[in-house]
Amino acid sequence: MNASLPIEVHGSDGQMLGMPPARFLRDYWQKRPLLVRDAFPGFVAPIQPEDLAGLACEEFALSRLVRHDRERDAWQVQHGPFPEALFPTLGERDWTLLVQDVDKWDVDVAALLPRFDFLPRWRIDDIMVSFAATGGSVGAHVDQYDVFLLQAHGHRRWQVDAGNAPPLGFRDDVELRLLREFNPTHDWVLGPGDMLYLPPGVPHHGVAEDPCLTFSIGMRAPSAAELMGDYIDTLAADADEAIRYGDPDLVPAKDPNEIDAEAMCRVVEALNVLRFDDPDRLGDWFGRFITGYRNAEVAADDGQARSRIEIEWALDHDGAALHRHPFSRMAWRRAASGARLYVSGQDHSLPVRDAQRIAASERLDGRAYAALSAAGRDAVYALLQAGHYRLLSAEES
Repeated sequence: MNASLPIEVHGSDGQMLGMPPARFLRDYWQKRPLLVRDAFPGFVAPIQPEDLAGLACEEFALSRLVRHDRERDAWQVQHGPFPEALFPTLGERDWTLLVQDVDKWDVDVAALLPRFDFLPRWRIDDIMVSFAATGGSVGAHVDQYDVFLLQAHGHRRWQVDAGNAPPLGFRDDVELRLLREFNPTHDWVLGPGDMLYLPPGVPHHGVAEDPCLTFSIGMRAPSAAELMGDYIDTLAADADEAIRYGDPDLVPAKDPNEIDAEAMCRVVEALNVLRFDDPDRLGDWFGRFITGYRNAEVAADDGQARSRIEIEWALDHDGAALHRHPFSRMAWRRAASGARLYVSGQDHSLPVRDAQRIAASERLDGRAYAALSAAGRDAVYALLQAGHYRLLSAEES
């Protein structure tokens, strides 16, 4: 790790990272931690603790409650939804409520995401929001993905081990994956608007100094096993049954019970046939995979089908707009011919301009819809039918 690079910098309204994004990506991204004081100057949390508690009571939310018994150093984890009556009984210390995907349920929280547009949007997983009572924590741990920890309310002490070879053994006496040994090299207290970036594999430990809210902007980083599993499943599903192990060069066996080197070469050749040697096929597999990866909810048709004529009339004459389902992930890719738009594991062939516009737009009004080609409008209507858009009136928009 380059000791000459600062680990703490100051941000500003025009420079959230305290430096140009290109420099951050070159010097810090997936390389070393960075604390940015005043990354969001004058930041005011767009959600309150009681709002988060209310969300954690809902069936659809992914939520956890972590409690720490300091005397016994014991940890307890409960998964939501939670009854409203639980929260007044928790006391004033040593517990943390965490709710995933808050950006999907709160537009003001989602409004933070464009500040991270120096990263591919398909790499961003969600904004998790945690409320911690004084002393609340989830213990010393490591994440296997990049994360930006934005302090939204109150103060949290963060300790980080930025050493070259930190110990990564886990305790076997708790449900959480907590580190058995933690030796911090840095110790900071973050206030509202401060932000800590951590690359994968950096041990860290956060403890609430007072009741506080922390926003975690986490990345999607599928493991090699997840990538291989889906890739192989796709290969197997598309495989031609006529392609089989063959040995037209077979010679009399020296030992009929031996799997010899020549046999293993033939196995490798057979497997090499079953791979994506077409860049478009490989790109289509990855586009479908990454837009469907870790989706907590699947968009579905609401059962209130409206004709295309009705939809287009409402867009053109009534000021209505199509709003993307918050859990519908989109990305696009240039293909050998035009482009591919990927939406939650499905793909559509489109002109490049249409794919760009649709992927970039959370909302399509009449003008934006009319600017699409016929193929683009066909794709949007198909996505609406599948539940990836909702038609909202001018008043609802």
